[in-house]
Amino acid sequence: MESESISRRSPAAEKTAPPAWSPPRLGEGGASPQVEQALSDVRSKIYPRSVSGIFARWRIVMVFVTQAIFYGLPWLQWNGRQAVLFDLAARKFYIFGMVLWPQDVIYLAVLLVLSALALFLFTAMAGRLFCGYACPQTVYTEIFMWVERKIEGDRLKRIRLDEAPWTWRKLRIKATKHVIWILIAWWTGSTFIGYFAPIRELGMGLLTFTLGPWQWFWMVFYSFATWGNAGFMREAVCKYMCPYARFQSVMVDDDTFVVTYDHVRGEPRGGRSRKIDHKEAGMGDCVDCSLCVQVCPTGIDIRDGLQYMCIGCGACVDACDQVMGKMGYDPGLIRYTSGHAITAGLTQGQARKRLLRPRVLIYWGILLAIAVAFVVSLSTRTPLRMDIIRDRGALGREVAGGIIENVYRLQFINTSESEVVLSLSAQGMPELSVLATDTETSQVTVAPASNRLVPVVVRSPAGAAQPGLHDIELTTTGKYEGGREIRVVEKTSFYVPR
Repeated sequence: MESESISRRSPAAEKTAPPAWSPPRLGEGGASPQVEQALSDVRSKIYPRSVSGIFARWRIVMVFVTQAIFYGLPWLQWNGRQAVLFDLAARKFYIFGMVLWPQDVIYLAVLLVLSALALFLFTAMAGRLFCGYACPQTVYTEIFMWVERKIEGDRLKRIRLDEAPWTWRKLRIKATKHVIWILIAWWTGSTFIGYFAPIRELGMGLLTFTLGPWQWFWMVFYSFATWGNAGFMREAVCKYMCPYARFQSVMVDDDTFVVTYDHVRGEPRGGRSRKIDHKEAGMGDCVDCSLCVQVCPTGIDIRDGLQYMCIGCGACVDACDQVMGKMGYDPGLIRYTSGHAITAGLTQGQARKRLLRPRVLIYWGILLAIAVAFVVSLSTRTPLRMDIIRDRGALGREVAGGIIENVYRLQFINTSESEVVLSLSAQGMPELSVLATDTETSQVTVAPASNRLVPVVVRSPAGAAQPGLHDIELTTTGKYEGGREIRVVEKTSFYVPR
């Protein structure tokens, strides 16, 4: 860690400490000072200092885990196809052994509800953990900043390089950084498109320049978005564009675990020698080194209290613990705890007991109930759907041999990974028989993960029923590979002409 205590922004961009941000107001003379300060805050660049510690290690672990899943998942194979593929052209979503069709959109809606409830639950318990460790914006910013540190150096070197005049050396360093950034962004955008188009075919099309115009467009779009967001916008996305930062305040309370500065222990702050007894001198544990500000990726001062810009990454915790260790003080001046624990002097164990409060228990109850219902519904889900479409041009007719005949079209959707042979039958009237017109039998074969439209006729002897509409049931039965039997019953009507 660097020994110099430097402002979190370049000296040219920050001559005085900026006032606390408040909602902008427009006056007669144009933009208010708050607006001008906000715009200046966006334009100025933050130079986070590198830091080591337990939370920094957790961030590295989460980068590897999330990116191993993201980059590796499209290449997994399942039954000879891509394991996870959202095939919009074919209107099929493949998720390992499960195939979802447009009719199964309810499952996707439930997944979104579960994700939202999980986000509410984790925020109520521990603040913005998702933002600090798993959010794509945070993860790719961490990757891009790692590349930047390796090429340009740590914080002080980057500041000096940016303030130096343009030379061939500076141009070479900047060009190298951006080339690597663009390669990472292109790989990321290509992988993202690989979730919506077979990634092996996408790779071959990319090498041979045979991709379609829309594939090129979305690949370039997401690559550019990754490069711009992680390389340039960075903390501005979290502070000014992310809606989650704005409504997190309604989900946290005084018992939520967040990154918190212990003002009771730390104040009054100030510099001091290691040799003096700071408590006898009436000073708190905070030495006012500003390292907690310098390592913050969003450039805030955690000592000012919890702010919506804080993403809960814990970088300030690692930096402060290192300073406390050098000073011989107890760690934890900045730590994950609750505001109530600070004001009431609770231990970490006592603060954790207050996590299971009514709001959290309600979130847990709703989340578990929906998750159990979701799993049960998926496990008992019928892999075959049959929709009946009446032929409006021929409701009912009498054919040779004294037979009443009704024509239908049956839409079969086989969501399983195996072929199935189905037998058709009808009930509800005397001596009903079913015949598929394309096979001249009562059997229909449906290929794996496909749909088939089959014209069928249902026949009944003339005189077996009174003229008019009669309710009947069409039944299809079959057996999948592995012995699983399937039976689907749908209701329709049979018309007997006068």
